[in-house]
Amino acid sequence: MPGRVRAADNPEIVPVEFASFHDQTFKNDYLQFMNVTIPSGQIAAYHSHTKDFAQVYMAVSDAEGTPLGGKPVITPRKVGEVLFTNYTKKPIVHQVANVGASDFRIMGFELFDSEPGRFSPQARPEPYISVMDNHRVQAWRLILQPGQVAPAMTQAAPGVRIVVQGGMLVEGVQGKPDHKLNLKYGDFAWQNTGPVRTMRNVGTSTVELVEFELK
Repeated sequence: MPGRVRAADNPEIVPVEFASFHDQTFKNDYLQFMNVTIPSGQIAAYHSHTKDFAQVYMAVSDAEGTPLGGKPVITPRKVGEVLFTNYTKKPIVHQVANVGASDFRIMGFELFDSEPGRFSPQARPEPYISVMDNHRVQAWRLILQPGQVAPAMTQAAPGVRIVVQGGMLVEGVQGKPDHKLNLKYGDFAWQNTGPVRTMRNVGTSTVELVEFELK
């Protein structure tokens, strides 16, 4: 295990997008999306969070978070767990050390606009389940067994899709031909407003998605 950086060492502090193991994979006017995988025994050294951040835990391990000047804490997490942190109101500088035996991975995004209210997500039918609803984002979990269908819903606000468990889906968008998708664990997609769509699992494995809509 490499030696931890201590606050007393006067460490270099970088913005989150420049932190070790934080891969910025997408950016637009609304957000920057990051894929973060910290291998066992590695550290994402001190970095700052100043903008609201929403994320999904994709692989869990004993991840030790240490705020600048504070003590390390390990918070147990579950794969698929969704978290929102209001860094705009309460910025933080911390480091994250993976002291476990396997990768620690999150996929999430930093919101640029500090004043929400431009978009209003609409209710979605079952089997969509709301797993987050706050002043910045709404998040939905969709789990489809083989052969199961998610009925028509409207993408009323832009957002992102994260694939927690992959498989074969057919996406039906109003006015367009059906679109077959071979989704893989860890896939990400930006979703624009407007389309009314259905989802059908045409594969042999359970598919799990988390979809965020912005406010």
